[in-house]
Amino acid sequence: MEQAAPVDASAGGDGPRSGEDGLLAQLTTLRSALEGLAFPLELDGAGAARAERRALAGQLDDYVLPRLRSIEAPLLAVVGGSTGAGKSTLLNSLVGARVSASGVLRPTTRAPVLVHAPQDAAWFTGPRVLPGLARDTVAPGSPGSPGSLALLPSAAVPAGLALLDAPDIDSVVAENRELAAQLLAAADLWVFVTTAARYADAVPWSFLREASGRSAAVAVVLDRVPPEAQEEVAAHLRGMLAEEGLADAPLFVIAEGDVREGLLADDAAVPVRDWLHGLAGDAAARAAVVRRTLHGALAAYPERVGGLAAALDAQATAAGTLRAAASEPYAAATGRVDAALEDGSLLRGEVLARWQELVGTGELLRQLESRLGRLRDRVVSAVRGRPAPGEELAVALESGVEALVLAEADRAAERAVSAWRVAPGGVGLLAAGGAPELAHASPQLRADAQRTVRAWQGGLLELVRQEGAGRKATARVLSYGVNGAGLVVMVAVFASTGGLTGGELLVAGGTSVVGQKLLEALLGDEAVRRLAAKARADLRGRLDALLAGERERFTRLVDAALPDPEAGERLRTQVGGLARELRGAR
Repeated sequence: MEQAAPVDASAGGDGPRSGEDGLLAQLTTLRSALEGLAFPLELDGAGAARAERRALAGQLDDYVLPRLRSIEAPLLAVVGGSTGAGKSTLLNSLVGARVSASGVLRPTTRAPVLVHAPQDAAWFTGPRVLPGLARDTVAPGSPGSPGSLALLPSAAVPAGLALLDAPDIDSVVAENRELAAQLLAAADLWVFVTTAARYADAVPWSFLREASGRSAAVAVVLDRVPPEAQEEVAAHLRGMLAEEGLADAPLFVIAEGDVREGLLADDAAVPVRDWLHGLAGDAAARAAVVRRTLHGALAAYPERVGGLAAALDAQATAAGTLRAAASEPYAAATGRVDAALEDGSLLRGEVLARWQELVGTGELLRQLESRLGRLRDRVVSAVRGRPAPGEELAVALESGVEALVLAEADRAAERAVSAWRVAPGGVGLLAAGGAPELAHASPQLRADAQRTVRAWQGGLLELVRQEGAGRKATARVLSYGVNGAGLVVMVAVFASTGGLTGGELLVAGGTSVVGQKLLEALLGDEAVRRLAAKARADLRGRLDALLAGERERFTRLVDAALPDPEAGERLRTQVGGLARELRGAR
């Protein structure tokens, strides 16, 4: 049996240092910040960032914050290792009783068992450490409930020491592997148990490297070693430990066959027991282990939290890319709608036919010249069972604008969905938002477009009334048909980029200018041009708002998933404050 090297007790004292108050405050703030972090976009590394956030938050809750608040609490030694390595057998032997179930069935340890001195019960019955595990006081050898921490007071454990039997780190049950990693992260001291046949396995060494990286206190128990191979195997394992920066880890060797009725032979567990009891009885040595592990864990926090900040930056960058990918098709759609309002394309087909009918029949002149004429034409229309030509023109214009907006919205939606399918993080958002529906204009857009155009037409008539206000021609304008004047301006809106020029209204091949001439006589040609420009700008603004609402179906998904694009920068600022406190606490 090899003897362990003594622990250097010069690194710590009994109580917390005054310089650690600021560190505790920084870490408390960090824990709050971690609670709100999210990595919703499925980017490369997002899954690892989520796991790291959980690991950091868990270690802060389970170990770092409780230990900083109570440096004097008992030393928590976690007995961990691979499947079948003999962890429960070692724990039972250290206590001298079967307190943790052992056997050939796997997994054996379904709930972790924590054995403590009776006088130390208050440290563990509350949520000071591992607050996420319910407490379950059990009888020796009785299994605890899954998801709980089985507490077992034992007079065989000295005050100042607690022993925790963890599940297998390579368990076939994923929850057990995760719990084992959580418990090891909450340990002041890891008692790693392995065997002569499995000491070089990859999984245990990944944990050992992590422990070495954060300067955690580790002791190694090499179990089931053939007597004739003890020196050779121990020397090889010691060399491996040295290569990983664990040359000072105590190494205990237990010969094969030293097990009797589920317990190690009387003298096999003595060196391990004596070493642990020596730590428990030496406050300075115990504090040295605690501070070494604690500050070793904290030393990695600036880099670990910085990694989370970088992952948040990547999320914000991807979110910006997704917003741009959705905005560009709708910006292009807005441009095409604006062009169509001015190039005369909306004045073809049905609209042109209704306009020519309105002018050719003299309907427009009658609307402009006489209220009596309007009343007569309403009566005639009622008798004939069809709307007046002016009403048909307004409906035709409404239908044309509606069709234009729907077509452009469909086109923009299809392009936005296509862009998101190839953009990082886009596929996941499409799935969350309902990709089939997003690929087309929203179902309510048709009704919204109809209401928008009708509201614009009503607003245009009000513009005509306002334009005549305060002029000598006011009485004449109001005595003539405002609706007729509105139709003239309405058509002028869609005629050409230059509006009304040369006293003529050019409408897709030419029509009568009598309506415009009369309107100019009433209001003046400058007023007519101003009316057309105002009406066009009003319609453009209303249609732009419709398309902006369609675009927001995409941008709302991004904003809901990532509401705080500055989270990475704020976390990076916290990292700076934490690093300063860590330097001051050394």
